[in-house]
Amino acid sequence: MTDLVIAADRVLVDGAFRPATVFVADGRIDRIGLLEEAPADALLLASDEVLLPGLVDTHVHVNEPGRTEWEGFRTATAAAAAGGVTTLIDMPLNSIPPTIDVAALEVKRAAAAPAALVDIGFWGGAVPDSLGRLRALWDAGVFGFKCFLAPSGVDEFPHLVREQLDAALDELARFDGLLIVHAEDPDVLVRAANAGGPAYPAFVASRPEEAETTAIGAVLDGLRRTGGRAHVLHVSAASAVQQIRDAKAEGLRITAETCPHYLVFDEAHIPDGATQYKCCPPIRDAANQDVLWGGLLDGTIDLVVSDHSPSTAERKFAGAGDFQVAWGGISGLQFGLPAVWTEARRRGVPLETVVGWFSRSTAEFAGLSTKGRIAAGADADLVVFAPEASHRVAADELRYRNRVSAYIGHELTGAVRSTMLAGVPVDVDAAPRGRLLARP
Repeated sequence: MTDLVIAADRVLVDGAFRPATVFVADGRIDRIGLLEEAPADALLLASDEVLLPGLVDTHVHVNEPGRTEWEGFRTATAAAAAGGVTTLIDMPLNSIPPTIDVAALEVKRAAAAPAALVDIGFWGGAVPDSLGRLRALWDAGVFGFKCFLAPSGVDEFPHLVREQLDAALDELARFDGLLIVHAEDPDVLVRAANAGGPAYPAFVASRPEEAETTAIGAVLDGLRRTGGRAHVLHVSAASAVQQIRDAKAEGLRITAETCPHYLVFDEAHIPDGATQYKCCPPIRDAANQDVLWGGLLDGTIDLVVSDHSPSTAERKFAGAGDFQVAWGGISGLQFGLPAVWTEARRRGVPLETVVGWFSRSTAEFAGLSTKGRIAAGADADLVVFAPEASHRVAADELRYRNRVSAYIGHELTGAVRSTMLAGVPVDVDAAPRGRLLARP
């Protein structure tokens, strides 16, 4: 018996669009048939719609518990569903307590369980006080361990100095755990510091590419020594792309991600004082952006994730436009796919390639074999997407707790019309059905 049958002229299967009928039973895809196999009661997509796998976002700051005035599981997962994201993995900060031990993980799970509208997994944290005790969190099911190599912006999640980075890589190599790294070097940031203010170029100058490449170099040195695994978060610097490309050619076990805001915004178009665009590392110039696109297309950069890092409007606009004072994070969970697809169309990059960066690649990175694809046996996490629909983003459509985003006012192409979790449309007003995931 099937629970749902969906038919469409364009279904993304094995990286290509084709006419198909998708049969769903017990929350999973039972089989994929020909379009002409669709029964009379099948859900037939409109001619301007395509069927995509649910997106998997492995870089989301939900902030609950402890900073729920910034965001929370109910609002974050509502925004995720509105953007076609059916699985997210929550970062170990900026919640209080941060997820740096098993007790804190249980607190996080207890907060998520009654509120999650989509499936959720969790990262652990590698901070100075948690070193030597990471295996317990790994055994409890976290997907890996995040660390900062420069101050994180919150006191309860301190960064690792070089010796501590080496200790973390040593510890994780013993059980093949994954370290995910915010790679900026604090010494470079100190040397580049300036007086701040509303001028966006001054902010970019305060966080130069060298900060990224120096920090990534320290991670690569550790991988050469240990043979372990690491992942570079939110790559923004062109020079880092070649560095990662060379490391992969060397055989090091390194992966990397970038984010929609680096792919669609550039320095020249960010007005002075527009702190809604502040993130760390920063959005750089158009030439740098071209290199990031090239890194995605040749596989050097493995995936695209939101790095959704919201705050209250008061914190985001603190300092009256001073980029050194305002909170550094972009709320992008709801608009990642349309934003990147808008720019991809301009560059001649096909939709199936873009969707792969957000779904199959992220699912494979997280080891979630039943996510991110439309295939027999996979979870029936599905998205109805209209690739040619366009609209200007307005604040009143934001599902975040705080209706602040760099995307407000931008014209985007592509609209999510329905998101299904385990074959059932996500209803933000109904009882949450999201499941808590552990590392496979």
